[in-house]
Amino acid sequence: MALEFETRFDPAYGKGIEVAPNVLRLTVNNPSAFTFHGTNSYIVGRSSLAVIDPGPEDEAHYQALLKAIDGRPVSHILVSHTHRDHSPLAARLANATGALVCAEGPHRPARALRIGEINPLDASADTDFNPALALPDNAVVDGDGWALRAIHTPGHAANHVVFALEGTGILFSADHVMAWATTIVAPPDGAMSDYMASLDRLLERDDSLLLPGHGGPVTRPPRFLRGLKAHRKMRERAILERIVRGGDRTVGAMVASIYRDTDPRLHGAAALSVLAHLEDLVARGLVKTDGDPSIDAVYLPG
Repeated sequence: MALEFETRFDPAYGKGIEVAPNVLRLTVNNPSAFTFHGTNSYIVGRSSLAVIDPGPEDEAHYQALLKAIDGRPVSHILVSHTHRDHSPLAARLANATGALVCAEGPHRPARALRIGEINPLDASADTDFNPALALPDNAVVDGDGWALRAIHTPGHAANHVVFALEGTGILFSADHVMAWATTIVAPPDGAMSDYMASLDRLLERDDSLLLPGHGGPVTRPPRFLRGLKAHRKMRERAILERIVRGGDRTVGAMVASIYRDTDPRLHGAAALSVLAHLEDLVARGLVKTDGDPSIDAVYLPG
């Protein structure tokens, strides 16, 4: 199934945009190749509020959130995962509002670092974050007229969680599903097998609108989720093809071939994505390598 991206998006920096009844979106002015036009924060509720993904330490965005909150009580701040474009502002906003900070847990990699391995993603991790309330899978937090269910979706990050607005068909999908691009799955913080299982979990639901952490909404979730799954399977086949028939033996060679039309600024992330696939392929016996899979390893047909 063809995957169709939606790249039209007006970030409207500094303004609260109503994207659903009693749901405002505010976008941080932190555009990049990885954040698109910036990180989306969401304010849920009317008389008492929840804030989802307050974002990075950014003064203008902090002031915009306070303006949109407009003195109303904030009972909960929910954080989808601990990358620095999503979680750092939570502590400051909690101090200002008295809200309870909720998340799956502190930052951690999807697997332990191997001997001699350096985590290239450390700079993006908010290792200072520690929620006041750790949310088990399917935990529900509620306020005046709203309830949000936490659904664990590891893959992009080990502690990634999405939030379903009960009774509405709306799911805040953070970085797990985005309309403008595929999600980066990069070891050791992320794991491809986890990501694919999390896609399957969302496919079992009947959500009608996904509101992501970057860019605009996904308006046809089942179709888009099937497209994401097919895209990952296609990428897996391309990697196997390069190893079995193309003779590629290194991650660098695979990236040069498979991602030749991709923005070179993203080739580092592409290499980590290829590694995520290779970790999964080695675990399934379809590819082999001496020792643990790594960026510098040599790969052979299984």
